[in-house]
Amino acid sequence: MAHITLDLAHSYKPNPRQDSDYALLPLTMEFEDGGAYALLGPSGCGKTTMLNIMSGLLVPSHGKVLFDGRDVTRATPQDRNIAQVFQFPVIYDTMTVAENLAFPLRNRKVPQDQIRQRVGVIAEMLEMSGQLDQRAAGLSADAKQKISLGRGLVRSDVAAVLFDEPLTVIDPHLKWQLRRKLKQIHHELKLTLIYVTHDQVEALTFADQVVVMTRGRAVQVGSADALFERPQHVFVGHFIGSPGMNFLPAQVEGGCLRVAGQALELPVPRGLPEGALQVGVRPEYLALAQPGQPGALPCTVQRVQDIGTYFMLTAQVGEHVLRARFSPEQRLPSPGDAVWLQALGEHTCFYQNEELLP
Repeated sequence: MAHITLDLAHSYKPNPRQDSDYALLPLTMEFEDGGAYALLGPSGCGKTTMLNIMSGLLVPSHGKVLFDGRDVTRATPQDRNIAQVFQFPVIYDTMTVAENLAFPLRNRKVPQDQIRQRVGVIAEMLEMSGQLDQRAAGLSADAKQKISLGRGLVRSDVAAVLFDEPLTVIDPHLKWQLRRKLKQIHHELKLTLIYVTHDQVEALTFADQVVVMTRGRAVQVGSADALFERPQHVFVGHFIGSPGMNFLPAQVEGGCLRVAGQALELPVPRGLPEGALQVGVRPEYLALAQPGQPGALPCTVQRVQDIGTYFMLTAQVGEHVLRARFSPEQRLPSPGDAVWLQALGEHTCFYQNEELLP
C-alpha cells in the first residue's frame, strides 16, 4: 500500500490563463496508506482527471505526485504498482473466471500455489467460488464487473486500487451488495482504495473520507457526518442530501440579522460579520414553530408530498423556497396554510462568499 501525496494542477490547454482553463485547479492533498476514499462530484468536475493522474495514465501539467515520498510524476502505472478498475468490465471472455483472476499474478511470475490460494480468497470474498471454472463470455454484466473488481484486488502487494465508477453497469438492486462487499474487502485486506463516483450514496456508504469536487476544485474532504452536518462550501450543502440544504440570503447590520427580508432574533449568541451572508439549514432540521418564536420564519405552504418513509413540505418565504422533512406520524398543515418554520438553531450554518463561517 502507499501514502499518496498530490501537489499539482492540470490543464488540457497548453497555456492556461484563467480558472476555467483548468481541469484541476491547484491543490494539495494526501491519501493515507490503507484508507478508503471517494472522489465525488458531477460530470466534468475533475475527479477522473485526478484518478488518472494518480494512476499514471495522465501526467499533470503542473506539480508532482508522490507515493510514500517518492516522486512518481512521470512513472508508468506498472512502475507505481497500482491496479485500476474501469467503468466497464475489462476481462478476457475466452478465459475462465479463475484464469481471469489469476492473470495479473501470472504476469508477475507468482508461484502457482500462491496464485491458487489468492484466487480462492478473492473468489470467496466476491461470492464467485462456484463459478471459477465458467468461461467469462457466458456471464452477466454484473458478474463480469465482479471479475474486474477481483483482478484489481488479487495482488496483495498493490500500492493502491483505483476505481472509476465501477458500478455503472450493475443493476441497481445489486449495487448495494457490491458496495457492502467492497467495504468488507477493505476492512479485511487494508488496501488503499480510491473510488470515483457521481452518486453520493455510493460515496458515503463506501468511503471513510469523501473528497467533494466541483469545477476542478476539491471543496471539502471529510466523513459522511462532517459533509452532512457542516458543509464547508455552499456546493457541498447543495450536493449532499436528498434534497440538499436550504439556502436563504441574509444581511447583518448593526448586530441585527435579516433573513429573506425578515428580522430574526438569534436563539444563541453568534459573532456574525457585518454584510451579506447565506443561511443554510438542512430539510431534516427545519421544524414547525410557534408564531414569533425566535429564529422562526413566517411561510406559506405550497405542497406536502408523501415520499413513503417521510413527508416533504415545500413552503414559500418571500421569493424563496424552503423544503422540510417530517415523519409520517406528524400532523402537517395543508397547501395554502400560513406556518412558521424554525430556521435558526444549533444545526444552522452561515456562509460568506460561499465558504462556511467558523
